[in-house]
Amino acid sequence: MSVSIRNQIAGTVTVVTSGAAMATVKIRLAGGPEVTAAVTVESINDLDLAEGSQVRIMVKSTEVALATGPVSGLSIRNRIPGTIVAIDEGDAMAVVKLVIDGGDEITAAITKAAVVDLGLDRGVAVTALIKSTEISIASL
Repeated sequence: MSVSIRNQIAGTVTVVTSGAAMATVKIRLAGGPEVTAAVTVESINDLDLAEGSQVRIMVKSTEVALATGPVSGLSIRNRIPGTIVAIDEGDAMAVVKLVIDGGDEITAAITKAAVVDLGLDRGVAVTALIKSTEISIASL
């Protein structure tokens, strides 16, 4: 199966916390950062997820926000530091690629105005912000 989601990163499940209908899954990415995904309990069961499970996280590039400074006062749990390696600007939108610890890439689709306002360029350190509800999990 092929999908259009650009951000697909391998990882290992470290913690599964189930509730009545929803669950959180903590996943350590290959390079070390840990992310949290919020999924249904049914998904946990269907994918047979448990500590140690090998998975791939998937995030649409339109669901990745970027910050250039310290981030506080947000409910967004996933804050992944990286360095910009490429920017492809169009008339209204831009695709920004960053490398995170371990060498994996994350792509963010943001407005061209945001690129200018934030002073984004190759080599700039940024933090990728991703809501836990926007992370999908695929079992390997």
